[in-house]
Amino acid sequence: MTAEPADAAASGAIPRPARAPLARERWTLARMWSFAWRFVWLELQSLAFAIVIFVALAVSSVVTLPIARYDALLILGITLTLGLWWAGWESGREVAVICGFHVLGVTMEFFKVAAGSWSYPEDAVTKIAGVPLYAGFMYAAVGSYIVQAWRRFDLRVTGYRPVPLTILAVAAYLNFFTHHWIWDLRWVIAALFVLEMRRTMIHFTVGPHRLRMPLAVSFVAIGFALWVAENAATFLGAWEYPNQHEIWQYVHVGKFGSWSLLVSLSFVLVATVKQFEGTLYGHASDAASVLPWRRSEAADAAAGEAPQAPDALAG
Repeated sequence: MTAEPADAAASGAIPRPARAPLARERWTLARMWSFAWRFVWLELQSLAFAIVIFVALAVSSVVTLPIARYDALLILGITLTLGLWWAGWESGREVAVICGFHVLGVTMEFFKVAAGSWSYPEDAVTKIAGVPLYAGFMYAAVGSYIVQAWRRFDLRVTGYRPVPLTILAVAAYLNFFTHHWIWDLRWVIAALFVLEMRRTMIHFTVGPHRLRMPLAVSFVAIGFALWVAENAATFLGAWEYPNQHEIWQYVHVGKFGSWSLLVSLSFVLVATVKQFEGTLYGHASDAASVLPWRRSEAADAAAGEAPQAPDALAG
């Protein structure tokens, strides 16, 4: 386990007694309901950018607009980004990161559309080489979600090694291009991610509960959510795959893995900013162990540590 910077130990948080994750008092109906609505509310706030974009996609698919739909979506994306910054919803640094996602996304869009991987069927003034410039905001929405979730859930990581994870994230991004000429290495890269992140935990807060889960699991969960969102987006005509020209079909489940890999790049970019801000690594009470079960007091004493509160996946 890599040592975390001193700022993690400076918060002064006091560990509370550990309880087993499956203890009966954790799973009362009232407690689960309280946790669920708090969690959903935080998620909805974190997804504000994405929700507005999807509502616009839905409305514009049935309402006739005075300008091309893709052009209207671009104007909305720019206005939304500036509006959230002006309202203080996102900081200038966070907006810069989101713009970075936009650039990376549009760059990949130019390549993928030219390669015939997918297409944008509607006309637009702001459509270049077959790619409407609003497309970058689909990627920016992912960046906005991670940025917002970091603040609202008080996200922190333990056991995180930025250099190898950055290398793997860049490799995953480049593989979206290179697999058209050489072997598709996504599963090799995914396996290396799992190996590298075997001890990396993401810690988050929901109400009074401090929880944690493996970072790899969070990548898979977000990737699945993005795959579901992609199905909705293609149904609304945001773009289409070759097998959707005649009639809509669900997006192949293989894209689920692709989204999970793309999330890694989004996370690494945000983590780089958070490391600069001093809000990347865990608080003093964020146990770095990957074990989901309660450590015995004897083991803690032998290690010279105070008992920690695992709160693995259940607060």
